Amino acid sequence: MASPDKKSFLLRIDPGLWAEIERLAQAELRSVNGQVEYLLRDALERRGIRAAKVGTVPRNRP
Repeated sequence: MASPDKKSFLLRIDPGLWAEIERLAQAELRSVNGQVEYLLRDALERRGIRAAKVGTVPRNRP
C-alpha cells in the first residue's frame, strides 16, 4: 500500500535494469521502491542536491 504522503508515478524501465535493482534491494534488505528512492537520493546528493523530506521546507538553492 502506498504511503499517502508520497507521490506515485508510472515508470517504464528496462527489464535488465529492473532485475539489478531487485537484486540490490534484496541484498540491502529494502523493497524495490525503497531501493529506487535510495538510489535517486544518492544520485541527487552526488550532484550536490539534498532532497527535502516530506514535511520539511526545501532550502533555497542558487
